[in-house]
Amino acid sequence: MKITFLNIFLLSLSCFRLTRLLVFDKITVFIRRPFFDEIKEENDNGEIEIYYLPKKKGIKKFFGELLSCYWCTGIWASAIIVTAYILFPIYSSPIILILAIAGLASFIEAIVQFFIEK
Repeated sequence: MKITFLNIFLLSLSCFRLTRLLVFDKITVFIRRPFFDEIKEENDNGEIEIYYLPKKKGIKKFFGELLSCYWCTGIWASAIIVTAYILFPIYSSPIILILAIAGLASFIEAIVQFFIEK
């Protein structure tokens, strides 16, 4: 199998987007919720702040620690994306393309927000 620069670029963007989706996005909070304990604290201004800490034991602790680490989740997301691309290119290519486009769009949005705030 020949991997071109374009393949690497698309795979990289899709891995980036999948990792952000799993670790940060609100739409996947239902995936993270079973692996975290929610801690509420009042700050100096009287506002309630919510923190999420990985569960204390077992497999839930493992996945909680994994999902709280962007770099760790990125390795697994990359492994899933690349394996799917190699084993099932027909089925995985549309998903990879969608994630890559969403990843590139998030970079563009960050750039736009940077210039709007200045």
